Amino acid sequence: MAIKIGKKIKSFSVQGNEDKAAAAAPAALPRAEVIQMHEQIERPDVLIGSTYKIKSPLFEHALYVTINDIVLNQGTPHESRRPFEIFINSKNMDHFQWIVALTRIMSAVFRKGGDVTFLVEEMKAVFDPRGGYFKAGGVYMPSIVAEIGAVVEDHMKSIGLIVSDELSPEQQRLIAEKRAAYESELKRNGSRDEGNGYPASATLCHKCNTKAVIVMDGCQTCLSCGYSKCG
Repeated sequence: MAIKIGKKIKSFSVQGNEDKAAAAAPAALPRAEVIQMHEQIERPDVLIGSTYKIKSPLFEHALYVTINDIVLNQGTPHESRRPFEIFINSKNMDHFQWIVALTRIMSAVFRKGGDVTFLVEEMKAVFDPRGGYFKAGGVYMPSIVAEIGAVVEDHMKSIGLIVSDELSPEQQRLIAEKRAAYESELKRNGSRDEGNGYPASATLCHKCNTKAVIVMDGCQTCLSCGYSKCG
């Protein structure tokens, strides 16, 4: 077929078969890089679980937190337990919808895998605008969500997912000395504590959130975690 050229030819090149194929093929659309999980873990028929009771003064009825774990690499030296799902049951139906939403989101995070310990710090940082409360043992809880986070933390510590910060021998010896001195002073004055092992005049510790800070020998010392402003 003849083609009429109406302009002056300045340069030319011979088109090969590869150039013809490239011109005929449609341009490839850009694709996003999608990273797929290498393993799909389905829920086993039987899971190992633990149930914890939360009795808060904010609720008339107790909350029962059940955390079920999945066992990975069972029967091998690398066997480990990881939280797989969480349920919260109670007779109190006032907060049913947010409890269901919370447990579903947490279960989804557990099943996603990876480092799930961040949930503990996020939940323990939730504060109730109406104010917190002291649970048994003199530990301050800023909200009911924070206490659920503390339960999750205790469970993760029990399965080895979170390593507990152990007190040094010097801190243990200091706490023992302060507690012995405090108990001898109670016997001498004939006074009694609140029933949680700490004096009624104790103040809140900013490190462990326990009402266990006393002043002895001019130094504020926590009888729970050993924190002292005097070093």
